[in-house]
Parts: sequence; structure tokens; C-alpha cells
Amino acid sequence: MVVELFLDLLSQPCRALFIFAKKNNIPFEFKHVDLLKGHNHSEDFGKVNALKKVPAIKDGAFTLAESIAILLYLSQKFNTPDHWYPSDLQKRARVDEYLSWQHATIREKGCKIFITKVLVPLILGQPFSPETLEENVEELNSALKQFEEKFLQDKPFIVGNEISLADLMAVVELMQPVGSGCDIFENRPKLAEWRSRVEEAVGKELFQQAHELILNVKDLSIPQVPPELREHMKQLLKT
Repeated sequence: MVVELFLDLLSQPCRALFIFAKKNNIPFEFKHVDLLKGHNHSEDFGKVNALKKVPAIKDGAFTLAESIAILLYLSQKFNTPDHWYPSDLQKRARVDEYLSWQHATIREKGCKIFITKVLVPLILGQPFSPETLEENVEELNSALKQFEEKFLQDKPFIVGNEISLADLMAVVELMQPVGSGCDIFENRPKLAEWRSRVEEAVGKELFQQAHELILNVKDLSIPQVPPELREHMKQLLKT
């Protein structure tokens, strides 16, 4: 049975799922949920995910939200190669360790840059604050230092010699500020080499396909901003 994946490739976790499913030849139907048009707030999508967030999947009558839960579900359902989520207890623990850490660090800090430099002007029609952007970049720089020293070290990938779900989740998050015009890989040779290895591991063509939208985000426009999206952005700026 074909799994339905509800995605918007503007979203980092959605890109991870898209790459993972494509790379592992998982049969799926791409269901585009356009976040900038507020489609995640539609009644139909609410039946798939009451949280009104992407990604989400539908497998027959079964629905599931949250990207990491979905990745683990697909890896087990389709028996994907062991390196993605190793059966070895300690290697698996390393994947879990990174996936637990990244939410409030790499993901949060990278998102702040994207919100400040891209979404605020696009959705609210306001110029971004250079001071806020500088603070955001400093926070991400601190997280990247931790990532290199604690998780990457001198290994080809986070868990060793092969790519895992940890690398996949990391790279899609780090491409978000790149799409915003902040090349975080510049002057970071270790990080840049790791990114190249991840691209090679998933396939350069697939990697570019998944990131085409975010790398051309400057060309995006919203003729009519949905009220829910504008209000959500205002709430984000308060946190």
C-alpha cells in the first residue's frame, strides 16, 4: 500500500522525510500542504493531523504526526538499511542522543534566522532587524560549535562511517539559514566536508531536488496572506 506523505518542502523535517522516502524507494504519494497559503489549517488536513502541522502521514486508516516518529515508523515498516537507525544499541543511542538534542539548538537557532530574514518581511511586510539577525547568527554559531565538537568530532558522519537519521535531520536544518542567505558552511571546513559527504550519501540530484524551494526562497511571494498565518507569525515574534 502506498503511504501518503503530507509535506511542504519549505519545511526542514518535510525535506528529511522526502529524501528518506525517495532514497529508500518507499512507495508514497506526495500530498502538498502549502504552509504559506494556510492549507495546514484546512478541515481536510485537520482530519490527518489535528495539530495542523507538517509533516504527517496516512498509511491506510493510520495517521501519524511528528517527523522523527514518522522516520522511525517508515524505517521499521519498510525495513530500510540498518545504518539509518542502527540495531547496535550504542550506535542507536548516538542517533537518539542527537535527535533529542537538536530541537532546542540547531533547529531552533536556524529557524530564528529564517523567521527574521525571510518570514517577517514576506508575511508581515516588515523589514528585518539587523540587530535581531546578528543575535540569531551568534546563537546558531554557538550551537554549530557544539555540533562539531560533541557530535561530529573527527568522524565522517555523526555515528561513524555511515549516514544515519541524525545526519539527515541535521543537514536539512542547516540548509534553512543557507536558503535565507547565511552561508554557515563558509569558513567551516569540517562542517562543509560533512555536508558534502551527506549529499553524496543521499545523492546530489535528490538533495538538490529537495532543497530547490528553500534555495530559491527569495523568489517567493504571497499575494494574500492568510489571517491565521499572520497571527501565527506575530505569536512567534513574542516568544
